[in-house]
Amino acid sequence: MLLADLGADVIKVESITGGDDTRSWSPPSAPLSINAPRASAHLSPESAYFLAVNRNKRSITVNFKTTEGLEILHKLIAKVDVLVENFIPGRLSKLGLGWEDCHKLNPRLVYASISGYGQDGPYKSYPGYDVVIEAEAGLMHITGEAGRPPCKVGVAATDIATGLYAHGAIMAALISREGTGQGVWIDCNLFESQIAGLANIASNYLIAGQEASRHGTAHPSIAPYEAFECKDGYIMIGAGNNKQFAALAEKVLDIPDLVTDVRFATNASRVANRDKLKEIVTEVLVTRDREHWLKKFTGSGIPFGPINNIKQTFDHPQAKARGIVTEINV
Repeated sequence: MLLADLGADVIKVESITGGDDTRSWSPPSAPLSINAPRASAHLSPESAYFLAVNRNKRSITVNFKTTEGLEILHKLIAKVDVLVENFIPGRLSKLGLGWEDCHKLNPRLVYASISGYGQDGPYKSYPGYDVVIEAEAGLMHITGEAGRPPCKVGVAATDIATGLYAHGAIMAALISREGTGQGVWIDCNLFESQIAGLANIASNYLIAGQEASRHGTAHPSIAPYEAFECKDGYIMIGAGNNKQFAALAEKVLDIPDLVTDVRFATNASRVANRDKLKEIVTEVLVTRDREHWLKKFTGSGIPFGPINNIKQTFDHPQAKARGIVTEINV
């Protein structure tokens, strides 16, 4: 979809039996008419999920198992720049549509394979959905409240990350092709993308042998760096260094003694005493409503923000100023 957003003509080849599975992942769905109320948006076959990830694509259906269908695909492959496929490894090769076959048809073709676990290894034939890889590649283990069961992330973060990795690899391959004249085979998968996405959590384990745990909204290595309760809601505070912590204590909370308290003098000591620190900060914040605190934080130099629902997110003045949503008539 990002390639289409950048101007590529993207032709999506879907199953002849109902198309892409996500077409039926509803409710909600798109309204049958642009004049239909949103409350009735469950009557259309186009799910909101499908529309979210298929913007600017043209769709066709082709029967891979017929001679006519293969001829159509061969003609397409011979003239396109990029092919993206997400079949279980080896399946397209059995149909004569694997990397080697397509490279012969079009030596300049960039062939991008996206799978659950990669093109080799003992798990290569396993199907992989986002939520399964979240579980198996560590993300679910670190998501949720301490002492509570693991949770999935609220969106398909592993799918999205893998798509971004694939997008970058495809763009790099197209640039490389200008010098070599040859296409390449890209092996991108959910499992490795998610492990790469563990970032500092992975580094903590690889360097120090430190097993990760769940901290809710808190950061395992920084404090105070989490959601705090106010009188009528929650705000996120990210005091990432001593200067920001001092500003929080002195300018916002009006508790300057926190800065010289040995329990909170350094980030390491604040992390060690995070429960007590959270208790002190919360005692102050719950006395006033969220709007009061948001005004006090403004201009303080401390990263902060309200925890918004989806409506509040799209109504956000910055979202409107940046034109994140564009409405069109179709």
